[in-house]
Amino acid sequence: MEKRLALQMRGITKRFGPVTANNHVDLDVYQGEILAILGENGCGKTTLMNMIAGIYYPDEGQILIGGQEVLIRSPKDAFDHKIGMIHQHFKLVDLFTAAENIVLGLREKEGYNLKQVNARVAAIAEKYGFHLDPTKKIYEMSVSEKQTVEIIKVLYRGADILILDEPTAVLTPQEITRLFDVIRRMKADGKSIIIITHKLNEVLEVSDRVAILRRGEHIATVNTAETSEAELTEMMVGKKISLDIPRSEPENAQPRLVVEGLNLKSPEGVQVLTDISFTANGGEILGIAGIAGSGQRELLESIAGLQPVESGEIIFHNPKKDKPVTFFHKSMKRVEELGREHAFHDRSGKEVSFEGMHRREIRKWVESGDVLFKEDEIIDIRNKNPLEIRELGIRLSFVPEDRLGMGLVGSMGITDNMMLRSYRKGHAGLLDRKPPRELAEQIIRELEVMTPGISTPVRRLSGGNVQKVLVGREIAFAPKVLMAAYPVRGLDIRSSYTIYRLLNRQKDRGVAVIFVGEDLDVLLALCDRIMVMNGGRVTGIVDARSATKEEVGLMMTRTEKREEEGR
Repeated sequence: MEKRLALQMRGITKRFGPVTANNHVDLDVYQGEILAILGENGCGKTTLMNMIAGIYYPDEGQILIGGQEVLIRSPKDAFDHKIGMIHQHFKLVDLFTAAENIVLGLREKEGYNLKQVNARVAAIAEKYGFHLDPTKKIYEMSVSEKQTVEIIKVLYRGADILILDEPTAVLTPQEITRLFDVIRRMKADGKSIIIITHKLNEVLEVSDRVAILRRGEHIATVNTAETSEAELTEMMVGKKISLDIPRSEPENAQPRLVVEGLNLKSPEGVQVLTDISFTANGGEILGIAGIAGSGQRELLESIAGLQPVESGEIIFHNPKKDKPVTFFHKSMKRVEELGREHAFHDRSGKEVSFEGMHRREIRKWVESGDVLFKEDEIIDIRNKNPLEIRELGIRLSFVPEDRLGMGLVGSMGITDNMMLRSYRKGHAGLLDRKPPRELAEQIIRELEVMTPGISTPVRRLSGGNVQKVLVGREIAFAPKVLMAAYPVRGLDIRSSYTIYRLLNRQKDRGVAVIFVGEDLDVLLALCDRIMVMNGGRVTGIVDARSATKEEVGLMMTRTEKREEEGR
């Protein structure tokens, strides 16, 4: 059976000032197929889809629907041509029901009959296998239910071509499986589905064809069944890169951050965190998994001193310099206590043990001054602001979820953003710009940041480059604890692997890394342990080397604490 073209793009070009986002792109979308769009950050994927959805208008080229050229100047024009886009960030009114959101903005000649709307929404949900109560309020819904509302909204308007932007970014494995089942049903019904995603395993699982963009140009479109992750990556990047995430074994992992019984309420009095307890060890990556809105952001902000907590402890173990054990040589009892509390090592750095040794031998060895130990300084940083934490000598770095709102100042260049950590060192209003400028140049060079110059406002950079600047600045602080919230969200595969390598490098240097992620495959491959959260509670902590994606996914939907080893 011959495939029918649903949409064609011919010679599409879009410029933003001197920057060419898309350059003479040709693309075909067939009726009843799932087409994945792949490419690095800044390659023009979203710009291209926004022209189909009526958000942008092309400078050159044609868009054809059913073989006929059309002009799409607005989202309304797109809907008139049966095109709908489901954005990554939902556009819903929390106080309205699902059905009310779905019909919002539509003009019915005879007015609205909410009972009929509810029935029609329920019929669409049943047809494609959605689970949705049309009368349920948005604020009562899970993330997957909100996404369902957005998809049914465009189906209700008669869309035959659906564009999904990062549809699995905040879903559990079980929810992703259900979404893919729904997408396949829509395909069987003759719908054309275009998916923008960075997850290669999902591309191979659900799509029929894959279109690859590189630097604004269409490189190739291939049949999914005839390609592989390595081939797709090479076409995206232009060269072969390794898709393995290296994970070393933690060496001499020592507690660096201990959280006990942490409770937090929102300004409105809603309980956000309940009895959170865990330990982050130096030389280890602790992953935090959970459905979006489970308290991950609030937890990291509480530790960083950005949110005051109601109760609990946040204890930082600040490592001191090596001390000789000779100070205690007259008290063998104290030496034995130290042996239980700390690791002893000799001056070459090799770890030593007194186990099986006679007391006389231990005393002789201790009196020689060749046995050293590190004694941590115990500091409670609960409800201390970031400046107070820094003044205590604690090296704590935080890469927040909101890159430009909280992490960087969008109107400032890279050099000035580097100075945000050092401007207090200036005297009499004078700042030394040389060190931050050198740091900016180093980050641009080592992390391959694509920017016209160090003075270019960071808001003009792509998301991946903004993230590299932020992560690079925080790592340059030489932290003992590094917290990163969704550091690869929305990043292309090469940028993501750059971030993974940076985190692993910090781990190997003895830093306690706390990594909040949404891709369970990455969490299981990168982390040493994974703490799972749901509804502001810890539902379990597992060994990432032995846990399965399904196990972690189930824990993401649990409401009670699950006792696991490894806390």
